[in-house]
Amino acid sequence: MKKYLLAILGLALSVGLMAQRVIEGTITDEGGMPLIGASVLAQGTSTGTVSDIDGNFTLTVADEVTNLIVSYTGFATRVVPLDGSTTLEIILSEDAAQLSEVVVVGYGKQIRSTLTGNVAQIDGGDIENLPVSSVEQAMQGRSAGVFVQSVSGKPGGRINIRVRGSSSISAGNQPLYVVDGVPITSGTFSSPGSGSQNFLADLNPNDVESIEILKDASAAAIYGSRAANGVILVTTKQGKSGKARLNVNISSGASEPSRLREFMDAEEFVSFFRQTAAGGARYDWDNQLDEFGLGDDYTLENTIAAYTDFVEGRFDRYSGPSDWRNNETNTDWQEEAFQTGRNQNADLSLSGGTDKLTYYASFGYSDQEGILAGNGFQRLSTRLNLDAQASDRFTYGMRVGFSRSDNERVSNDNQFSTPLQLIALAPITPVRNTTGEEYQGFAPGQLFDRPITTYYNGLVELANSEKQSISYRTLGNVFGQFELTEGLSARAEAGVDVANIKQNRFLGRLTDGGESTNGFADSRWSNIVNYTTKALLLYNRGFDAGHNVDFVGGVEFQQSTNEDIEVDAQEFPLDQLRTIASAADITGGSTTLTEFSFLSYFGRANYNYNRKYLFSLSARMDGSSRFGANNRYGFFPAVAAGWVLSEEDFLEGNPLVSYLKLRSSYGLTGNADISNFASLGLYGASGYGGVSGLAPVQIPNPDLTWESTLQFDFGIDFGVFNNRLSGELDYYVKNTNDLLLNVPIPGTSGFRTQFRNLGELRNRGVELLLNAVVSDAAFGWSSSFNFSYNKNEILSLAPGQDIIDDGGSRYMNVVKVGESLGAFYGLEYAGVDPANGDGLFYINETDDDGNIVNPDATTNNANEANFTMLGNALPTTLAGWTNNFTYGGVSLDIFFQGSFGNEVHNSAGVFQSCGGCWFDNQTRDQLDAWTPENTDTNVPEARFFWGNADNGRSSRYLSSGDFIRLKTLTLAYELPPTLVDRIGLNRLRVYVTGQNLALITKYDGWDPEVAADFLSDSSPNILTSVDFYTAPQPRTIIVGVNVGL
Repeated sequence: MKKYLLAILGLALSVGLMAQRVIEGTITDEGGMPLIGASVLAQGTSTGTVSDIDGNFTLTVADEVTNLIVSYTGFATRVVPLDGSTTLEIILSEDAAQLSEVVVVGYGKQIRSTLTGNVAQIDGGDIENLPVSSVEQAMQGRSAGVFVQSVSGKPGGRINIRVRGSSSISAGNQPLYVVDGVPITSGTFSSPGSGSQNFLADLNPNDVESIEILKDASAAAIYGSRAANGVILVTTKQGKSGKARLNVNISSGASEPSRLREFMDAEEFVSFFRQTAAGGARYDWDNQLDEFGLGDDYTLENTIAAYTDFVEGRFDRYSGPSDWRNNETNTDWQEEAFQTGRNQNADLSLSGGTDKLTYYASFGYSDQEGILAGNGFQRLSTRLNLDAQASDRFTYGMRVGFSRSDNERVSNDNQFSTPLQLIALAPITPVRNTTGEEYQGFAPGQLFDRPITTYYNGLVELANSEKQSISYRTLGNVFGQFELTEGLSARAEAGVDVANIKQNRFLGRLTDGGESTNGFADSRWSNIVNYTTKALLLYNRGFDAGHNVDFVGGVEFQQSTNEDIEVDAQEFPLDQLRTIASAADITGGSTTLTEFSFLSYFGRANYNYNRKYLFSLSARMDGSSRFGANNRYGFFPAVAAGWVLSEEDFLEGNPLVSYLKLRSSYGLTGNADISNFASLGLYGASGYGGVSGLAPVQIPNPDLTWESTLQFDFGIDFGVFNNRLSGELDYYVKNTNDLLLNVPIPGTSGFRTQFRNLGELRNRGVELLLNAVVSDAAFGWSSSFNFSYNKNEILSLAPGQDIIDDGGSRYMNVVKVGESLGAFYGLEYAGVDPANGDGLFYINETDDDGNIVNPDATTNNANEANFTMLGNALPTTLAGWTNNFTYGGVSLDIFFQGSFGNEVHNSAGVFQSCGGCWFDNQTRDQLDAWTPENTDTNVPEARFFWGNADNGRSSRYLSSGDFIRLKTLTLAYELPPTLVDRIGLNRLRVYVTGQNLALITKYDGWDPEVAADFLSDSSPNILTSVDFYTAPQPRTIIVGVNVGL
C-alpha cells in the first residue's frame, strides 16, 4: 500500500513540474528605453515579478496561464498573450491619463492608488502660459485647503500661502519649497522703503512639469522639522527619448486695474468740504469751543463763516494757479497713479534624446510692466536638465536653472511716495505747472509738490528717483544612482541654491527723502548660498502572492549662509550722478553674516498587498543650529493606512462604484522657520560716558525647541460611473504646541521679554475635490471643483495671557484665546444718531462671564465703548471651479476662484471718510453724510477739525472680504495635425487668455484679496486682510501662439 501511495505522489509531482514553464522577456517604452521595476503578473494568479535595471524579467507560470498583465507607472497596462512563446519583447505606451495618477512625494514617486497620504497635484499644463510672474500665483484656487494670496497687484511682489490654515503666531507660516529635490530659499526679500519681493518669482512657470502639495503628516513628515506648514514639491520638465522636439511660445498683452474706486471730483470736493466747515462749526458752537477765538463775535453764523473762510483759504492754496471756483482743475489722481501695464513673454524649449541620454533645455523671457506707475518685473531664465545611463546599473543626471530678475520697485504701502496714495490729494490740485511761467518756485512743466499739494506728491519721487532690485539665481542639483542588487539602489545628490541680490535706491534733491541732503542713495548687496547633500538607499520590489514593498532611507545635510553689505550716502553734485562713489558724504554702512544648518536622518517604508491593503511608516530625525543646546534634535514620525474597498470581492463588478479607498494618517511635524539666533544670548554695540562697548540685547534660552504639529487625517477617495465622477473627501485636525512666543519676564533679569515655547493653536477642517468627465464625445466637457473649510483657533497663550494686541490705534488684528489668528478686535459701529449726526458705537458692556449686558446700548464717545471681536481676518472657506470645453480644435478653459468667511480692514478708510477730516479726497459715499436736511443715513456728519466716529479701530472700516472671481479664461484653437504637417510643423496653437476678468464682492475697496505691503516677514501672520492704499489685482488680456517643430 505504501508503495502505491509513493507512486501516486511522484506522478502528481512530475505532472505539476511538467505543467510549468519559464517565461523570459524585456520591457521597454516606445523609444526603446528599458523600464525598471515594471510589474509582470500571470493573469488569474498571484504569481508575479518585476523587471530589472535592463527591463528584463523571468517568471515561472503554470501551463494553463494564457496571458501576462504588464503594468508600469505612467504607461498603459497591457495584456500580453503567451501563445506558446517563452521569450517576449514587450513595448508599453505612455498613458496620459495614468501619468496624472503618478505623484511626486518626498524623495520619490508613488502611484496615487497606493497613496495613504494627502497629496494635491497641479499639472504644469494648467499653469503654463498664464500671465503671472511666479509659480504660486498660478496655484490660486486650484487645490483644496491651500490659501494663496497675492499681497497686491505688483508683479514680483510677496505671495502668502497657507496650507490647511496658519500654524504659528510668530514663526513662519509659509510651506517648505523643494525644487527638484533641493530645499530652496523662499519667502520674501525686502528693501529699504519698498515693498517686499518674492524669491520664487525667479522660477519660470513654463519650466514646471508638476507641483505636488504635501498636506497631511503622512505625506509631509519625511521633511520633519520644516513640514508643519506643508511642503510644496516643484518638479521641472525632463526630456523624453525620441527625435528632438522644439516648442516656442510667444505672447503679448496688456493689463489694467481690475477695479477702480469712486472718489469725489473737484465740484463735489469743494461742496463737501464747505459742508464739513458747517458741520465743524455746528459742533464747535454746540460744545462752546470757539476754535477761532471769536470772543464777543462768537455766534453760530460767525463760526460757520470762520470755518468756511479757513477751508476756502486752503482751496486757494491747493488749487495753485488754477481757479477752484469754476472747477478749472479736476484732477483724477487715481488715473495718475495707475497705468496700462504691458505683458510680453517668450519661451523656447528643446527636448529629446536616445535610450542612453535625454535632455530638456529652455530659455524664457518675461517682461511685465505693472498697473501701478513705476512698478515692473522682468526675468530672463535658462534651464538644462539631463538624464543619462552610463551602464546597466549606473544612471546619473543634473537639473540646473539660471535666472536674472529685475524688479523695478515702488515705495511700500505705508509711504506717501507710493503712487496709489496720490488719491489722497485734492482733485482741485493741478498735476504740474502748465502756466508757462514760474509759479511759487515751480518751473513751467514742473510737478507740483507741497505747499501746493495737500501731501507729498508721489509723482515727484517717480520722476526723480530710482529703485531697482536685480537678482541672479542659480538653482540646481546633480545625482547618481547605482543598482546594488535587484530592487535595491544607492543614490547620491548634491544641490545648490545661490541668490545674489543687488538693490539700489536713489532719491533726487526734489524728493521728500533727498531734499534736505542734496540727494540720498543706499546700495545693498546680498549673497545667499544654500547647499544640500544627501545619500539615499532605495528599495522597491514586488513579491509573489501580491506583496509589494518600497523603502527609502537616507541622510541629508543642508547649510545656508546669508551675507549682506549695505552703504548709505548723501550730498550728490547732480541728480544724474547716482552711484555711491559720486556722493560727498558716506553716511553709514554695515555688514552682516548669518548662517544655519540642518543634519537629518530619515526613512519611509510602504507596503501593500495586491494594492488593496496599504500601510506606510515614515520618520525623520532633524538637528538644527537654530535651537537651544538642550533641544538641538527632534524626532518626527508618522503612520498611515489605507484600504481599497473596490478591490474586494463584495464590490467587484459593482455598476456604480468604480473605485473606493479609505485612508487615515497620524503624525508629527515641526516648524523651524525662526531667526537663526533665537536661542542664543546676544550682545550689541552700546556706549556709556562716551566709551563704546557691548551690552546684552537678548537673553539666551537653551531649552528653545521646535513648534510641533500633531495632525490627524481621514480621507475617502472615490470614483463612480466608471470613474466619470471621482473625488476626495478629507477631514483633518492639526494641533500645534510649543508655540514660539516673546513672553514678558521679570525686569530684574535686565530684559523685558524672552523667546519661549508656550501656547497652542488648532486648525481643523474638511476638504472636497470633485472631478467629472461630463462628455467625452465630439464635444468634450470636463470639470473640476474643490472646496475647503478651515477653522483656526488660538487655544492658549502664555500663562495668565488672554490676548496679544500690538495694533495701537491703527490696526485691529489681535491674537486672542478662543479666536482665529489675527481676528479683528475693536469698537462696534452702531450707525448715526438722526437727531444730531453723531456717529455711535455699541457700548458692549459685559458681565463677569463675558456676556454682553445690554446689547442695544450705544454711545457717541468712543472712550465709553468696549472693544469686542468683530470678525475673522483669515478666510474660512475656499473654492475653485475649472471647466474645460473642447470641440474639434477649439478649447475653452474657464476657472473661477472663491474666498469666504473673512473681513477686510480698510485702514485708510479713516482718511477717506472725513474721520481724520483734513483735505484728503473722499470716497463718493461721503456725499450722503448727515446734514440737518439728510438725517436718514449711516454716514455721520462731517465735521472739519473734529472728526466724528473717527476711531480707526472700528467696524465702520470693516467690510466683508468674500469674493468670487473669474480668475482665468482661455480660448484656443489648435490646427489639425494633417494641416500642420503640410507646413512642416507638429503643432500650431493660437490662444487668448484673460485673467481677473470679473469680480463679485461686497468689499468697498479696490480688491478684497489684500494684505498690507509694508509688513515684516513675520507680521503677515497677524496683520492680514489689511488694506492701506494697496494695489488691486490686474485685469490682463494676452494673445499668444504655441508652435511645435
